[in-house]
Amino acid sequence: MHIIRGENDIQEGLAALVELDPRLRQIVCEAGPVPLRLREAGFEGLAHIIVSQVVSRASADAIWGRMTARLGQVTAEAYAGLEPDAWRTFGLSRIKHDTLARVANAVVVGGLDLQSLSAESPEKALSELTAIKGIGPWTAEVYLMFCGGHADVFPVGDVALQAAVGMAFGLDVRPLPKVLAREAAVWMPWRSVAARLFWAYYAVKTRRDALPID
Repeated sequence: MHIIRGENDIQEGLAALVELDPRLRQIVCEAGPVPLRLREAGFEGLAHIIVSQVVSRASADAIWGRMTARLGQVTAEAYAGLEPDAWRTFGLSRIKHDTLARVANAVVVGGLDLQSLSAESPEKALSELTAIKGIGPWTAEVYLMFCGGHADVFPVGDVALQAAVGMAFGLDVRPLPKVLAREAAVWMPWRSVAARLFWAYYAVKTRRDALPID
């Protein structure tokens, strides 16, 4: 199983992808540099992904700033030890707080080892993460890609990826998740690099950064 740890892994993946699917050669040329954006595995990385969902980057940064001002390093132990209403002062929604609390408690009691997910198959790791209420496939996939270093994950529910693949291949409409999953199967075992490539392509074409982690 490939693990992404640095820029060399991205370049290896891109070289493999254009051999697997020659259509991607032009996409690589147009997309320009493909960002790594790898974070350390653990509660802080997953918490940042959860905080950043469905809000603007500015809002996410403000919430995260208040959390770090209060907690210092955002660890599972620190979050689990907060008083019951502390989440309100951060600007979190109740749903996000509940998800973070469940993850923190699972880590603290030993029911979830976020670091070990890097060594597991994507299927097993995704199953463990999505077993926690509030963590859907997209959240789990983004964590595995950008914190776990998994090389073969493709978040087919990501709207920007759908749009990017549609633009790249001249489709009239965005491909549905099932269609995109079939398309992405060609890019195994480097689907995480393919996703990064299409996010970079989307940024060039729309002048908007759609990568789900900064």
